Amino acid sequence: MSELFDAVDALVASRAPLPPAEERKRLRVAHGLTLDDVAGALKVRRATVSAWESVKKPTEPRGPEREAYARLLKQLAQLYPAPASAPVTAAPAPTPAQAPSAGPASAAAVTPAPEHTQPPAPAAVTQPPAPAAVTAAPPAAPRPARSASVPPRAAKKTAPAATPAGSTDPRFENGPLAVVDVQDGQVLAYCTDGLVLDVPARSIPALVDWTLREARLGAPKLTGPGKDADPLIVLTEAALERYGLPVTLTDEERHAGRIPEGHKVVKQLTRAQWKLTKRGFGPWARIYRPATGSERACVQVCIPSWNALDTRHWGDAGRLPPAELARVLGVYATRVMTPRGSTAVTGLELMTALHPPTRASEPDAAGRRHSEHNPGSLGKDPVDCAPCEAPDGHPLLKDLPRFHVRGPEEKLLEEAYDWARPMTDAECTLRHLVGIDVNMAFAAGANGLVVGLGAPTHVKNPQFDPKLPGSWLVDLSHVDLSHVKLGKDKWAQLDADLLPSPFTPKGERPTGPAWYATPTVAYAAELGYEVHPSEAYVRHDNGRYLDAWYHRLRDAYLATMADLGVHADMAPADFLTAMDGHKDRDPDLAIVVSAIKATVKGGLGKLRERPRGEGWRPGEPWRALSRPTWRPDIRAAVISRTRINLHRKIVKHAAFTGQYPVAVLSDCVVYAADGTSPLDFLPYREGTPLPGGFKLGVNPGLVKHEGTQTVLWGEEVRERFDAPDLNLARYIKDGTVTDTDNGE
Repeated sequence: MSELFDAVDALVASRAPLPPAEERKRLRVAHGLTLDDVAGALKVRRATVSAWESVKKPTEPRGPEREAYARLLKQLAQLYPAPASAPVTAAPAPTPAQAPSAGPASAAAVTPAPEHTQPPAPAAVTQPPAPAAVTAAPPAAPRPARSASVPPRAAKKTAPAATPAGSTDPRFENGPLAVVDVQDGQVLAYCTDGLVLDVPARSIPALVDWTLREARLGAPKLTGPGKDADPLIVLTEAALERYGLPVTLTDEERHAGRIPEGHKVVKQLTRAQWKLTKRGFGPWARIYRPATGSERACVQVCIPSWNALDTRHWGDAGRLPPAELARVLGVYATRVMTPRGSTAVTGLELMTALHPPTRASEPDAAGRRHSEHNPGSLGKDPVDCAPCEAPDGHPLLKDLPRFHVRGPEEKLLEEAYDWARPMTDAECTLRHLVGIDVNMAFAAGANGLVVGLGAPTHVKNPQFDPKLPGSWLVDLSHVDLSHVKLGKDKWAQLDADLLPSPFTPKGERPTGPAWYATPTVAYAAELGYEVHPSEAYVRHDNGRYLDAWYHRLRDAYLATMADLGVHADMAPADFLTAMDGHKDRDPDLAIVVSAIKATVKGGLGKLRERPRGEGWRPGEPWRALSRPTWRPDIRAAVISRTRINLHRKIVKHAAFTGQYPVAVLSDCVVYAADGTSPLDFLPYREGTPLPGGFKLGVNPGLVKHEGTQTVLWGEEVRERFDAPDLNLARYIKDGTVTDTDNGE
């Protein structure tokens, strides 16, 4: 009888009603679960769970998965009941006589943003459900007008037009950061949710105290074993003057990267028992007291006028009014993470934040927990790279003769493409050169990539294993691109002279043994050729370390591009139209997109950071080597896979259309065509792209239009520099070439 009852219960559960997609996502996020967590528990794919939560077109689970999913949602709903919706009406601003005094108690006083800088809010605002920890990107707030007028001195807190995800934690209800400015003698902190706080602090030490005790700034941790993000304070030029700091650094201070230790503000911090990290008080300063238990006391300080926000990545963000700067940095902080320095530093810190080196152990016999290695992380101690992976000047190479130049048989050289060739006579008869660019190419190369987590193991004459990350010494000179395998029992005849080699950054065919990362050697086997390594450094301790990093940055990129009107799954023509002028729709969010891209490239670059002065000499260790995240092998694997992914598309395109690239630079490919659009040469059939080839779209790994110039322009540029194989991909975007540019 019990079996019958179980069958009936399962039958009922298989048709159990499920909450709407928005509620499903809210419950998952409230419990701190990722899509991967749910997918693993229910034994389905990540994409399946994502589809169940899709707001536009949610799918419904079936069979035993539905029963288990309904059970999960029911238990989460008991833990996190949906709060009753209640209108929140903005309180009227008090008169000056009612304004609270600027003392310690005035932290509760909050000044609304000026009328022309605060996004318009309806009279009644319904607060969204408040999960305990949110990692999803918030909706974009309306863009405030660029103005710097002074708001009223004090007022009650008003409901923001768009609530940041991080504000659901009461400790961080005012968001991850604030921009501190001075207007008409009043110190104000512009928060990311459109609010402006009255700041009572009269010195930098007092500002740090206020930030930690009363400002309610910061962000919750990104993963279970991680740490909450420290609050970030951004100081405008007016704030620097108020607190006794220089508006700009001298040449000597800029070279040192900090103000002198004898500066009065540094002395104030010392007297107040605050400490600075080794990098001192510079463009990105970290002010802290040693942690006591799990309590952290640390505030980050960003100073744009000291070049904290590199214009190559942040555009004119450093010159924005406080409210707009808070919005730009706030969107980035909520969708990526609170900046910890340059975009490169933040990219590296994001890897660690998503995979902390340690976690709390299970309780021992006495009920105590201890710190232990967190599986899937790089650990807390650095490991040596293999000699072939070491850059020149590394301590592992100190015994090499002076001025020795290592060749490909001694040095792993996995870099992005920089290849070009002269145009054929047939290509010269066409009218245009059209460049296409792979979106977030290096992020896509990191997705799903298995990389080493520990130290390498040296082996002789190994059997190549495409699933084993490492560096392999192998001769690939026999691989002939004129005859390659494209699938099971399917071979293609190509013109190898018109193709770059997939094995070298310059596209030259290798002439003998060389060191390669696993993805490069695996591609040679994929093309149908045998590979026999003579030596290797492999890593048996490995995993998909960069997956969470990729997903976080991908989601941030797609959410911000969607805010700019460019959505996933658009038809090719619609996508090209949406991309045309998308940066002008919201220049502030365009800055965020640029910063996200720089976070990808910079974070990967930091994995092989070189010496940065400090009196370093070849053969001596440099500071970056002490980090467990100094991993040149991981960087090499990502670049290898990115280059191979691009070459695979180039080969598929050539085999199907007979068209070959004229130039390739990193993730940009240039083709000769009769028209000005990528659709004039990409082989779409009824909106469907060539399988395995180039596909237009915003997702990482898909391509966009980079630029179009005439064939005549290309020939004139090459003639000017007397270089028939000058890389035109470098200039295809806007066609600008200076007379001093030699193409290097």
